Amino acid sequence: MNFRKINIKAFIVTIIIISEAQNNVNGQSYKKTDTGVSFSADKMNVEVKLYGSHTIRIIKYPAGKSFVKNSLSVIKQEQKIKFSVTESKDFLLLKTNGLQLSINTKNGEIAYKTLSGKELVKENGSDFKPFNDAGNPAYSVTQSFQLEKDELIYGLGILQNGKLSQRNQNIRMVQNNTWDFVPFFQSVKGYGIFWDNYSPTQFTDNDQKTSFASEVGDGVDYYFMYGGNADGVIAAMRDLTGNVPMFPLWTYGYWQSKERYKSQGEIVDVVKKYRDLKVPLDGIIQDWQYWGNNYQWNAMDFISPDFPDAKKMLNDIHGLNAHLSVSIWSSFGPMTNQYREMGPKGMLFNFKTWPESGRESWPPDMNYPSGVRVYDAYNPEARDIYWKYLNKGVFSLGVDSWWMDSTEPDHLSQKPEDLDTKTYLGSLRKVRNAYPLMAVGGVYDHQRATTSDKRVFILTRSAFAGQQRYGANTWSGDVNSSWESLRNQVPAGLNFSMTGNPNFNSDIGGFFAGTYKKGWSESSGSKNPMFQELYVRWLQYGTFTPMMRSHGTDVPREIYQFGKKGDVVYDAVEKFIRLRYSLLPYIYSVSWDVSKNQSSFMRAFAVDFKEDKKAWDINNEYMFGKSFLVAPVLNAQYTPEKIVKTDEQNGWAKKEEKGPSVENVDFTQNKTMKVYLPSGSEWYDYWTNTKHKGGQEIEKTVNIQNIPLYVKAGSIIPFGPDVQYATEKKWDHLILKIYPGSDADFVLYEDEFDNYNYEKGDYTEIPMHWDNKSSTLTIGNRKGKYTGMLEKRTFTVNLPDGQQKTIAYSGEKIKIFMN
Repeated sequence: MNFRKINIKAFIVTIIIISEAQNNVNGQSYKKTDTGVSFSADKMNVEVKLYGSHTIRIIKYPAGKSFVKNSLSVIKQEQKIKFSVTESKDFLLLKTNGLQLSINTKNGEIAYKTLSGKELVKENGSDFKPFNDAGNPAYSVTQSFQLEKDELIYGLGILQNGKLSQRNQNIRMVQNNTWDFVPFFQSVKGYGIFWDNYSPTQFTDNDQKTSFASEVGDGVDYYFMYGGNADGVIAAMRDLTGNVPMFPLWTYGYWQSKERYKSQGEIVDVVKKYRDLKVPLDGIIQDWQYWGNNYQWNAMDFISPDFPDAKKMLNDIHGLNAHLSVSIWSSFGPMTNQYREMGPKGMLFNFKTWPESGRESWPPDMNYPSGVRVYDAYNPEARDIYWKYLNKGVFSLGVDSWWMDSTEPDHLSQKPEDLDTKTYLGSLRKVRNAYPLMAVGGVYDHQRATTSDKRVFILTRSAFAGQQRYGANTWSGDVNSSWESLRNQVPAGLNFSMTGNPNFNSDIGGFFAGTYKKGWSESSGSKNPMFQELYVRWLQYGTFTPMMRSHGTDVPREIYQFGKKGDVVYDAVEKFIRLRYSLLPYIYSVSWDVSKNQSSFMRAFAVDFKEDKKAWDINNEYMFGKSFLVAPVLNAQYTPEKIVKTDEQNGWAKKEEKGPSVENVDFTQNKTMKVYLPSGSEWYDYWTNTKHKGGQEIEKTVNIQNIPLYVKAGSIIPFGPDVQYATEKKWDHLILKIYPGSDADFVLYEDEFDNYNYEKGDYTEIPMHWDNKSSTLTIGNRKGKYTGMLEKRTFTVNLPDGQQKTIAYSGEKIKIFMN
């Protein structure tokens, strides 16, 4: 044996090992791909994936494990973009043309910075704890971040906590009737974080950390996006999870509803009465039980003998130029075709849901259990079956839109073992919070596949990240009829909008109104001044939300329930319904701005006035579009304010007892309230045209007929004709109100109003520009065309000082000089 040769071979092997180790430290401690980097640190694998120059996905999971996931919310794929990586000691510096990431390769923590080096936010630890998920090994996962002390954040969904900024909160995120959760927040610093996990999640914010902690997951999975401002963050979130389709024009009109119209004669008569009174109306909603009884729950068919000729009912409503929406649910009774088809295929969940009893009494008579069960919306075949019966029983009749109730869904027992329920995608625990996304998406996708002649419009009670792509407007659930509840709706809608979901509404008047009925007859709760004041103020707020819909139980809400023309409350209701209709050209153009340019309807002051720190946490005012400042009256001024606490249990217990009451209230008296006008602009009082400087709090005189409403200087607002329904008259003569003070731009958008031809380019845009220095309005060349387009029209231009000019417009650029 040649000992010398062996030693030489051993020496060579040693050199190779040392060399590879040095390369691993100096050049190969990470792996670079076309779309990011990956490395191992602190007993975990870390993957940094690029979804754009400003959007980064971070995945972390225990060493020795794998991570494979098809996101339910995210529809964008990772991108091949230009980026660089440099390494220094224990850090990687990853740069795109929009961000830089400082990545600690020892502990896996990441700090996000602008290209100039300003730190936006940094991680503050990740955690994985073994978890038995219905017999499958998984982890409970946590990701923490460190925010600046005075940094404000918004989002997380529809929250009934009355707060705008969600700092110093501890919130358990599990979908329920009145709280809708989206695990996403954005910061006043211009970034957002989307935690892509669907299990029950604890959001915590305190001095030590801001964290998402989910019960189950295969690893940490979140997206960081930098938009520079709130609109930019929202645009990034929609780019990631889906854009917003256009709704039909009629859906922006006024909707009337109640729990519930009990016959086809009753619902048709409501529409007739509105037409007789010449009060505008576009939508009427048929709530539950048109299918008969609880054993036939959600049969999606007009089985009830009180609806003997559903086709005639539809024809009658359509003949009155109104539209019908019907209630559909996420559950089925045992005597339905859906139940019989889904049950044997294992597509029905076995936990307590609503209604519990086959009888309509309250409390539920459990001697006669309903047998109602929630369906597995995660299962594509189950979604097919759902649509098959919805199409056959209802859509084929000509129903115009869907009221998808209980999309969270109702889960009454809340037993921990219920979350072990098997779904198509694993345990219910694993996918719990994404249920509304799957249920709503199933209806949207199927209707889109069925026809392009009718736009999908869904009113739904729950939402999740990405749901904005499914033609849905989410309402805030069965909230109390109370002033406290009304106050909560304003920040709830603003925070929801900040998650990228622009379409929000609430039950005008609140759902459970029994406290105002007590001591009054069934039909006269609407004569109770305490409810009248609350209802009018809620309706005035609802005028400036994406959907204006009156609904509730106990007290009827139709306008004629409040008296007759000339009565102060009736007149206040009619005034704001008419105001809503006059604003339809503005609202519809804003909706196009939402769909095309990723804008929002309801805009917290931090969106448009980032430089005014005083405005960052104002939770009782907002912008509607980019021109209107809305300051709803959110406190009782004429009657005593009673705090009402109601849940589903006591809300349905309609005990007859003496309730609060007042007599001889004079709603014509003037009251005052304080309003903050953000800095950076001047403001016009909509009612008086009085001009105010921004950056100050003013006192505004109001009565039951108005609310503080201001228009931002540098605005162009089109006003439409006086109509009974949205499409009654063409927009051939619009009023253009100019609010000077700075230059202004507006794009008037029009299309065929209720089909998807706009996706093919069948629409028009008329750009308008106000040059403040020369007092000149330029109406530019019309862009685009569509069938039925107005070739010629007139515009009447108004200024606050009374100047007015009327001009003809035929699609070619024209200038109007106002002196």
